[in-house]
Amino acid sequence: MTAQTLTQTQLSLAAPPLSGTWQLPGGRAITLQPHESGLLRVACGRLWVTFDGPHTGPPNDLGDHFIGPGEPVRLLAGQRLVAEAWTDGAPVRFSWDPLPMRDPAPITAVVQPLADLRLALVLGIGAAGRLVAGLFGVAREFVRRRGRGALDECAVRHAGSIVPR
Repeated sequence: MTAQTLTQTQLSLAAPPLSGTWQLPGGRAITLQPHESGLLRVACGRLWVTFDGPHTGPPNDLGDHFIGPGEPVRLLAGQRLVAEAWTDGAPVRFSWDPLPMRDPAPITAVVQPLADLRLALVLGIGAAGRLVAGLFGVAREFVRRRGRGALDECAVRHAGSIVPR
């Protein structure tokens, strides 16, 4: 959440600010659609928040919730929420805290070796195929040469025994 998302026309600075909070005047609404997941917490007053659908759960859950001081609402990256001050004209103070990013190291520790093994398997299968093809070629050449030599030897041996008629 950045200051550009919540403009001066949406937020009033009439009441003294609470450190780290935004102020929403009574009867006003804002739309939040963060680029990163985070927690919306009310510091003072009550908010009426409505999540965009589709909604799962009981049939009467249309995405509307009322939150008071200290109650967190988790908002995922890209999820859309409309928040309205639910007070008798008094402003509501709330904070937005991005959730810490998960450490990708444990996933990388599995994904990278798996990719390496996949590559090794592909290269190993290719090498095994070329080896088999090479062995067949050598065997074919061996049989061809040995067969020719055996025929020549046989022809020489039997040449003397063949008597013309």
